[in-house]
Formats: sequence, C-alpha cells, structure tokens
Amino acid sequence: MKLHKTVFKSYAIVALLMGVGQIAFSQEDPNKPITIDSFDVVRDYRPILADAVKIRRSPDMTNKRAYMPKLSYSNIPDKKLDINTGLKQLNVQELPFTKVQDITSNYVKLGIGNLGTILGEAYIANEQYENIRFGAFVKHLNQKGALDEQKFSRQEVGVFGRRVMDNFTVDGVLGFNRFATRFYGIPVDRNAETLNPAKEAQAFKDIYFSGELTSNYDPNNDEAVAYSAKVDAYTYSDKFDAGENSFALSAYLNKRIRTFNIGANVAVDFNTIKGVGPDLGTFKNSVATFNPYIRFKGDYYNLTLGGNIISEFGDESRFNIFPSAKLDFALVPDYMKIFAGIDGGVKKVSYKELTQLNPYLGPNQLFQNQIERMNIYGGIEGNAGATFGYKAKVMYKTLEGVPFFINNDEAPFRFDLVYDGNENDKVKFFGIEGEINVRLSDVVNLGGRLNIDSYTTATLDEPWFTPSLRLAANARFNISEKLYITAEGLFHGASSGATYEYDKTASPVKLDGTYHIVSIPAFFDLSGGAEYKATSNLGVFIKANNIFNKEYERYLYYPKLGFNIIGGVNFSF
Repeated sequence: MKLHKTVFKSYAIVALLMGVGQIAFSQEDPNKPITIDSFDVVRDYRPILADAVKIRRSPDMTNKRAYMPKLSYSNIPDKKLDINTGLKQLNVQELPFTKVQDITSNYVKLGIGNLGTILGEAYIANEQYENIRFGAFVKHLNQKGALDEQKFSRQEVGVFGRRVMDNFTVDGVLGFNRFATRFYGIPVDRNAETLNPAKEAQAFKDIYFSGELTSNYDPNNDEAVAYSAKVDAYTYSDKFDAGENSFALSAYLNKRIRTFNIGANVAVDFNTIKGVGPDLGTFKNSVATFNPYIRFKGDYYNLTLGGNIISEFGDESRFNIFPSAKLDFALVPDYMKIFAGIDGGVKKVSYKELTQLNPYLGPNQLFQNQIERMNIYGGIEGNAGATFGYKAKVMYKTLEGVPFFINNDEAPFRFDLVYDGNENDKVKFFGIEGEINVRLSDVVNLGGRLNIDSYTTATLDEPWFTPSLRLAANARFNISEKLYITAEGLFHGASSGATYEYDKTASPVKLDGTYHIVSIPAFFDLSGGAEYKATSNLGVFIKANNIFNKEYERYLYYPKLGFNIIGGVNFSF
C-alpha cells in the first residue's frame, strides 16, 4: 500500500512538471493567442516608488471602457451577467396616445363699465408653422364723460404676417385706426357764458402699412454682411380739410471686419400735408438722410464714428451735415457700462404725430421741421442679473423750430402751433432720463421711468403745456398661477398755458389783446386691475382708472375722465 502511494505521488509530480513545461512552450509560440489565464513573468516583483515628476497632475478623464469578457457563474443557477461593450440597448415602451396642448396667443376680450364704456378685442394668429406666422386683430373702445359731449371712440383693425427664410426674414402689417372725439372744451367769458356752444365733432382716420426685410444672423460667420430694408406708408385725415400722406424707404447695411464694423443707414421720406394755412394749401416736406459710420469693437468698449447728412426738399430746401459719435465702455463687464455721444439731426414735422399728442389742434396750421443742432448726452446702464436693470441719461441740446401748443385767441377750445428757436436764437434743452426694472421675486415685479425736462426758450414766455417733471411707475403681483394684480401710476408736474379775457356781449369778444399766463396744476393718476384665470381658457378681469377721481387737465379747458371702472371676460384658444 505504501509503495502504491509513493508511485502515485511520483506520477503526479511528473505530470505537473510536464504541464508547466507545456504552458511555457505555448507562451513561446507567437501564433497562439494569449488567453486570460496566461502569464508572462518578466522579473520578480519589486515595489518601486515612481519619480514625482512622472506623476500626472490631473486624472485622465477620457471615457474609455475596457474590454470585459463574458463571465459565467455556475454556482448561481438562472443568473447571468452579460456585458460585452457596456449597457445593453433599452427597449422603449410605446406610450399611449396623448394630445399635446396647444399654447397660443389667440384671445377674445369683452368688457363693460361705467361712463358708457364698451370694450371689445380679438386677436387671432396662426402659429402652427415654425417659419410662418400670420394673423389679424380688431379692437373697439368707447367712453362718455360727465361733461357735455365729452365722448371718445377708438377702433383698430389689421392683419400681419412673418416669413422666416434661410437667409432673411420678411414681416409686415396692414391696418386701419380711427379715433373720434369732440371739441368739448369749456372756456367761458367773464360772465361765465360758454365760448364753445357747438362742440364740433372730430375724427381721425389712419390707413397704414409697414413691411421689412431683415437678414438672419449666421452663427457660423460673424463677419457676414447684415442688412435690412423697410417700407413705411400711411394716409391720415381728419374730419375737416387737413391730412397727411407719407411714404418712406429706409435701409441698413453693416459689414464686420475683425475688430471693427463699417456700415450706413439710408432713408428717404416723401411727405405731404394738406389743409395748411389760411388758403388750405399743401405743404410738401420730404427728408433724405445718409448716416455712414465705422465702429470699433473691443472686449470692453464700442466706439462709433460717423456723420448725419440730411437734405430737406419740397416746398422748402435745406442741407445739413451733423457729426455723430458714440462710446460705450464696460466698467463692470455684463453688469455696468457708461456711454456718451454727440450728434444732431432733423425731426420731420408730422400732422399725424401732433394730433396724436393733442387731438384738439385747430385747422389752418403752418408746419416746419425741428432741427437738433447739437445733442450731447451721456449716462450709465446695466443690470444685476435677471432681477435688476437700470439706465440713467443726461442730455443737452440746442434746437430750432421747436413746436408748442397754445390756445387759439379767437376760439380757445382749439389749439394752434407756435414755434420757438431759429438759426440766431436757439432753444436750450437740458434733460434727465431714468429707468429701472426690479424683479423682487416670482411674485413681485416693479418698474419706473423718470423724465426731467428743462427748456430755456428763445422767444416764447413759456414752453407751453410742457411739464418739467414726469414720472411713470408700474407693478405686477403674481398672487398665484390663476390670479395676478397690476397697478400703474402717472405723475405730471405743473405746466403753463395762455388765455385771454372774453365777453360775449361785447364786440370784439376778446377784450384784451394780451394773453395771461395760467398754471396747469400737477396731477397724479393711479389705476389698477386684476385678472383671474377661472379655467385654462376662460378668465375674468377688472380695471379701475383714475382711482382718486381727479378730473385733471393735460391741456387747458379739457379735463380728463374721472373715476371709471371696466370689467369683463376673456377667452383664449
């Protein structure tokens, strides 16, 4: 028995040595692949500390996955880990069909209120296409005050569209506006007798078109040429013989070359005003502008140098060249920058713009353009993230042909245009503008704007009906996803007007040929509103205007509407 055990052990040792030899021989065969159970012993293992300079300063974060073989665990039945090249592809389960909610801006709004207020609005747009958008809108609002014939009515209707192409975008709008009121002003003579018994009706009609072609920004080519071309046209008329026709073409071209830009703005405005002067003639007043510039752009600054070459032609001709320069410098990049500049220009007189400021302008007016001989400005603007933005600006101008409103001496319920400043004696203007927007939280948003205007007139006693201080503020409170509240405040400082003394029983009615300066008191107008979204499509709203019920005057003899409130529903779809 002992002999058999000794022989068995001897055979086992010999077999083991032969197996090791076979393995060693297989390692020397270059045609036989190395398997995971092969070992190549080069030298005995000796722990060596690597030189410090050979240690990488940062880890290699390359996302490479090493080859991992199939492993079989026979001692765990029915369990198998199968990893070849990473995670296996997931089988996505098909979800049941769900309709995506259409989020559009289409809505219809209806409301009524005191003072005979009726409101109706509708806005419809097709926004289903990524590169096409078109639609239409219509609005109506009418109100009637407590004074005799104190009526207002406004209608708007229009269509619009936009088409985004590969290299440019085309958009335009065609519309019609109408505003109707009456000369309800109540000037009286020294015996408290009205000087305006007729209270004539007035209505303004405006048909307008605006279209623009603008190049799209190419993110792959910062030096691509940027361009745009625009057409603006309107025909505007009142209830009498006055009106205005305007057709304007403008274009913009800019080319960036490394650190600077070169370009130009070009515009020509063909304008005609009818019903001018005692003979109700026509005033042809066209303006052509050419503004070449070069802009240097750095990491923290923008410097623009150029000029404004302006030609006035028509019934009157004038040619002017003004310098144009502007500098922006970032004091704190992305948060605060200062800016300054100097330029000049011509502001075309417009019957449409004047009557939108004061719809009680009388007939037979004379018109002239306003010239800014020099405009020096500077300021600071910036933000503190997305919750706080601000801007402050200081200006000094020398002006010619500045228009002001003044009551007509024969019919004080109408207004005339008077102009101040000429080539030898200019109007001096100093102004301060400030703007701020604050987002205190997701609930509260505040905004405000301040204007301080100081005129040093050349020939007039006062800058008529021009307040030295204007302040506007607004607030929005998002109480919940369904309820929000808004508030707006408007403050106008005191201004000055001119009046005469009248007596209807005398001849002439105007007793004194010299006007008297009267003060138009300052006023504060506060309004507020709320809207509640009852469902995803239906909401109710309410808005109150002139909450303090102050029938203040913007222009002499024309008090505004007192407290009025309007409420209604809006439906979005």
